[in-house]
Amino acid sequence: MGHATRRLASAAARLATVPVSHVKVFPPKEAISATAAAASSSKRLVTKRPPPSTVQQPTFFDTEVWANLQSPTPTALSAFAHRIGLASTLKSPNLIEQACTHPSVIPLYEKYRPSNALPATNGNLAALGNALLGLFATEFVNATYPHLPTRVLKAAVSAYVGDTSCAYIAKEMGATPLLRWHRLPNTPTRPAVLHADAMSSIPRALTGLVYQEHSLLGARSFVHKFFLSRDIDLRSMIKFRDPKLALQETVNKYGRERPVSRLLKETGRFSNSPVFVVGIYSGADKLGEGFGSSLKMAEFRAAEDSLLRLYLTRQPPQTVQLPSSTFPDTLGDVFQSQGSGSSYTPGQMSDAEVLYGSAGRTGIRVPGARSLAAAEEDNVDQITI
Repeated sequence: MGHATRRLASAAARLATVPVSHVKVFPPKEAISATAAAASSSKRLVTKRPPPSTVQQPTFFDTEVWANLQSPTPTALSAFAHRIGLASTLKSPNLIEQACTHPSVIPLYEKYRPSNALPATNGNLAALGNALLGLFATEFVNATYPHLPTRVLKAAVSAYVGDTSCAYIAKEMGATPLLRWHRLPNTPTRPAVLHADAMSSIPRALTGLVYQEHSLLGARSFVHKFFLSRDIDLRSMIKFRDPKLALQETVNKYGRERPVSRLLKETGRFSNSPVFVVGIYSGADKLGEGFGSSLKMAEFRAAEDSLLRLYLTRQPPQTVQLPSSTFPDTLGDVFQSQGSGSSYTPGQMSDAEVLYGSAGRTGIRVPGARSLAAAEEDNVDQITI
């Protein structure tokens, strides 16, 4: 075997998700070129170039394709199931292998292994798990932060269970060596398939498998432990264009006294680096405070802090009630099976959101240029993570 062939074989060994000892033939037959072997074994010097008809076309061996066609070992699948705590729920290694197989690998089997049966992929499971992740994350954020604006709620759900979060969680689970996928280019009818897209399908497929093999509450417990137990900075997702006007509208909506700004502390008024601390009060109640190098900046931050204290009001974990808690923890139809589902008391819906926030790029409000529904939709700026 020549030097180039040995390098191809070593590269295939590094890319493969299974040890070489479990491969039936290594190096693969495709990696050994008959032309290269004949050239390396020949000791004679060729002085004349052979005619074009006798020159054999070189055969190329794609190490990445060969590695994606290798199936993970049962021991690796079993270790992964024990590592994420699903060994008792997903007892068959074939289920774990299906959750780690992206549908993009199907064209490889159809091209290079047409006589073999196509592997089971996680396409349907990922779609089911994505719907369950959205359900559990939405009810959790809505119950935990009852005053959160709608657009910020959507951004928070995306931060908890979005594509980027699912890809990072799959890496933390240790699913990278088990993933089987193939990079596909962008087409007019289908977006490109990248490594992050394939990785994000694994946690979604696992969520769908837990729901399929265990119960709805089991899938919710899995999502809460791996996804919703993380801390998300919701404060950075809210940015008001005119917090003073928004605060005034909010105070009028709740029937409170008009907000009044008061200077609490100051230092260095006549220096080049003054600091002012301003508090905003509604009657005797202090709504918020802020600091700045000018009175206007401190008042702006105080009004913004007052709004953030309202919107980011969090319910204590022991008082949070989720609608999905009413479903039984058993297999079968969730609407007919009987189980130990707890009772649920729905909370009162929060008041409508303020009409003045930030969503446009210019930050300029043109009176009468947009409808009221459009103004309500763009009341808060969101950052999707």
